[in-house]
Amino acid sequence: MPVKVFYTSVSGSIEIKKKQQKILDVLSAKKVEFEAIDISQDSNTKDEMREMANDPTALPPQICNGNEHCGNYEAFLEAIENEQLEAFLKI
Repeated sequence: MPVKVFYTSVSGSIEIKKKQQKILDVLSAKKVEFEAIDISQDSNTKDEMREMANDPTALPPQICNGNEHCGNYEAFLEAIENEQLEAFLKI
């Protein structure tokens, strides 16, 4: 199953935009197949992201592999720093 990155194209937060872009850039650079899912286009998608994260207040970006939640931006960065990105992404 492909890695899913839940993001929003409509955000007033520069911090969220930077985090989202960093994840997409790293995955692209490492040639990881992924699907970018914009939660701003459909509220059901946002609900799906929050359900997978098991957090009713989860904000993008969130990363999943199939229907299994991998983590948020901070967990993603930690995996990169520890050279455990593949384990984090469950690929």
